[in-house]
Amino acid sequence: MNYGINLKTLRERNGKTAVSMAKLINVSDSLYSRYEKEKQSMPLKHLITICDYFNVSLDYIFNFTNTRQYPNNNKTYNIELIKIRLKELRKENNITQAKISEYLNIDQPTWSIYEKGKSLIGLPFLHMLCTKYHISADYLLGRINNPKYLK
Repeated sequence: MNYGINLKTLRERNGKTAVSMAKLINVSDSLYSRYEKEKQSMPLKHLITICDYFNVSLDYIFNFTNTRQYPNNNKTYNIELIKIRLKELRKENNITQAKISEYLNIDQPTWSIYEKGKSLIGLPFLHMLCTKYHISADYLLGRINNPKYLK
C-alpha cells in the first residue's frame, strides 16, 4: 500500500520521532515501527488519528491525491455514513456481499459487520476498495461529502 513510507516522510518533515507518534496513538515504539514499515497493518482509527494530527487526508497518505487536506472535512470518521456508503458502493457496482467478500478475501459475515457499522473496516480492505472502485477513502469514512477519486 505504501502508506508507511508516506507516514514516515510526513513524520520526519514535521520533526517528529517514531516514539512521539507511538505515544500519540498509545502503542509501543516497536509496534509503531512495524506500522511504518508495513510489517503489520495499522488499525484504521490510528491512521485517522495521525492524519488529523498532521492535518492531512487519508487519500493523501494513500497517494490517491497530492492535495494534503480537503476543505470542510470532518476530523473523524462517521460510522453511520460508513455503513451507508459501503452498502451504496457495493450496490452501485451491482456486487453481492459474497462477491465483495471474495474480492477482499474475507468471509461474508465480516463484510456484513462492516456494512452494519458494527466494526470499522480494516485498513487494507478500505485501500483495496478505494483502489478498485476509484473512490475516496475520506468519502467512504464520512470525512468528506464528495466521492471523488483521485488518480
